[in-house]
Amino acid sequence: MNDALIRFHDVSFSYAPDRPVLAACDFRLDPGQRVALTGPNGSGKTTLLHLVVGLLRPSAGRIEAFGKMRAVEADFHEVRRRAGLLFQDADDQLFCPTVGEDVAFGPLNLGKLREEVRQIVARTLEGLGLAGYQSRITYRLSGGEKRLVALATVLAMEPEVLLLDEPANGLDEETTERLVALLAGLPQAMVIVSHQREFLERTTTSVLDLCGGRLVPA
Repeated sequence: MNDALIRFHDVSFSYAPDRPVLAACDFRLDPGQRVALTGPNGSGKTTLLHLVVGLLRPSAGRIEAFGKMRAVEADFHEVRRRAGLLFQDADDQLFCPTVGEDVAFGPLNLGKLREEVRQIVARTLEGLGLAGYQSRITYRLSGGEKRLVALATVLAMEPEVLLLDEPANGLDEETTERLVALLAGLPQAMVIVSHQREFLERTTTSVLDLCGGRLVPA
């Protein structure tokens, strides 16, 4: 039985005819798996994450998520509810005036009651060392604080899969340690993109290197 959460079947993608990024790329993510995605800048790591949730479409090949083939925009609505993507730039993820509103946005859109959402927001922020941040003005936060709030918006959705693009960027050592401990305690399958080798060694169980448009074990 095929119980993969995410599968790429010979997926290719190019931003332009002379700029191939993925070339007949195969990928599989199983429940509980924690995959580190490495490779040089511009190799397509972020592109791969965006393809998973349908922000980009492959030029060839097929994408399967949660047991169904996904091809058109409507197919990916469910995927985005079940796979949480942390963008590389926190400013791309945060758009509400306050931290609490940003973190509450996803759960409210899932139809959860406001009291339940309030508890989810408080619990999620506390887990990231941001207890009491609900009323903080988002644009006034430091880069590291924005990074954590962006992650909180993803975790508050309680997705089945976490797609984390440079989650430790801009974090000091103490905050990175807290993040490592938090991720270690989560049950979700994960794909983590990072240039920080030590961080990946502590948060993932396998490494795939994106080279020449294909994934190879590292």
